[in-house]
Amino acid sequence: MRSIAAPQKEGPRANRDIRGVREVQLIDETGQNRGVMALFDALRAAEEAGLDLVEIAPNSVPPVCKILDHGRFKFLEQKKAAEARKKQKTVEVKEIKLRPGIDDHDYEVKMKAVKRFFEEGDKVKVTLRFRGREMAHQDLGYKLLVKVKDEMSDIAKVESEPLLEGRQMVMILAPR
Repeated sequence: MRSIAAPQKEGPRANRDIRGVREVQLIDETGQNRGVMALFDALRAAEEAGLDLVEIAPNSVPPVCKILDHGRFKFLEQKKAAEARKKQKTVEVKEIKLRPGIDDHDYEVKMKAVKRFFEEGDKVKVTLRFRGREMAHQDLGYKLLVKVKDEMSDIAKVESEPLLEGRQMVMILAPR
């Protein structure tokens, strides 16, 4: 019969969970570096202060441990992680659909929307759809996408060049 391995705990090790080392670099509750000392002595110092011994840098030699309130430390770490997730921006791909015979004003309105998407930090997929006999004039569509690319060259870079996929031509632009 094999014994089942104990499940690994999330986060830094604390107090008696710190195993496999004889000495630790100790930082006390005031932030003062007490130097390298035996693990047993560090645990006793944490107990005397009424706090926990928490492993801050487990990969250094010797590991760095700090005397602090473990519950409060875990709470602050979770809060920091949540704040980082909140500030993280996911890049979306917005789509603008054009036609080969688009009117000037309609084109300007679409370009204004494209600029707004770039300001928000999103990528833009410009789709040019051909209907019926328009397929015979793919060069007009290509010229329109080149015009879009040239107009947006100062604020965007081309991620994928204009490419014909069935009845539509697609180009992807990303903000600079």
